[in-house]
Amino acid sequence: MQENERQVKSKQRVADYGEVNTSAREVNAMLDLVKQETERIESRFLEPACGDGNFLIEVLRRKLEVVKKRYEKNQIEYERYSILALSSIYGIDILEDNTISCRNRLFSFFMSEYENIYKSATKEEYLKSAEFILSKNIVWGDALTLHSVCGKREPIIFCEWSPVNGSMMKRRDFSFHELLFQSENNAMPLFSDAGEDVFIPEPVQEYPLIHFMRLYDAE
Repeated sequence: MQENERQVKSKQRVADYGEVNTSAREVNAMLDLVKQETERIESRFLEPACGDGNFLIEVLRRKLEVVKKRYEKNQIEYERYSILALSSIYGIDILEDNTISCRNRLFSFFMSEYENIYKSATKEEYLKSAEFILSKNIVWGDALTLHSVCGKREPIIFCEWSPVNGSMMKRRDFSFHELLFQSENNAMPLFSDAGEDVFIPEPVQEYPLIHFMRLYDAE
């Protein structure tokens, strides 16, 4: 994470948006407090002020390290579980350039890890699915108003990506506002994968099952 050690991009951005990037040392210290979760491939993380991705790229790095250790010798299994790891990472930022930078940074790291292992055997559709996930999971929006920043300021929508029957995945879209509102009122966690009781939110849209290599068609 040394490439993004600069914590302040400009005094103006600090004054206008309170933007101060978290240092690598602080990121790792905070993530070490939930170390087991960062190393669970399917465990979901949301960074509501993600900047250009200092927290999220470290979460992704830890998850992909686990995927590589377990599945490196089987390419299709590596692809399946690395897509699952990527799909569990979410971010919001109020600045468009941060949103774009975060998506690009996560994708570049994801792609380089893949190419370093499989060289010329890499698959374009796998990388297209990864890009599509990031276009949905890293959102240009305001985490305080729970709305997008661009255009008509629509409610922030997040996609839930769930594995079904091996290589298939299910996409369901949820309103961020409804997720938070229901969670506060029910005092139970969202999208739990740890076995405890949860409330079941209503999706705003559901999509047919689709192969994880073709998630870019889930639109």
